[in-house]
Amino acid sequence: RELPVGIELSGYRIVQEALTNALKHAGDAQATVYVRYGSDSLELEISDDGGGGRDSSLPGGHGLVGMRERVALYGGRFRASRNPAGGFTVHALLPIR
Repeated sequence: RELPVGIELSGYRIVQEALTNALKHAGDAQATVYVRYGSDSLELEISDDGGGGRDSSLPGGHGLVGMRERVALYGGRFRASRNPAGGFTVHALLPIR
């Protein structure tokens, strides 16, 4: 689906960063990416089923902060949290104007 260039790039980078975080921190896990196109929005959900704690020697990054800033730039909504059953989910809603 055709998207404004800035939304397309931000969406790509959010998915990329969320998957990078899962690779670094989720341990032996699987990740799932959902991309939903609304009439006036792009919705992204990236979840993993990992236990976390893998390679705690890696330096902390700014991945979640960067994703939050990308979403805020477009007036969207961002949520990142641990799942009750284990794993982590990133959810971003980017409005398309």
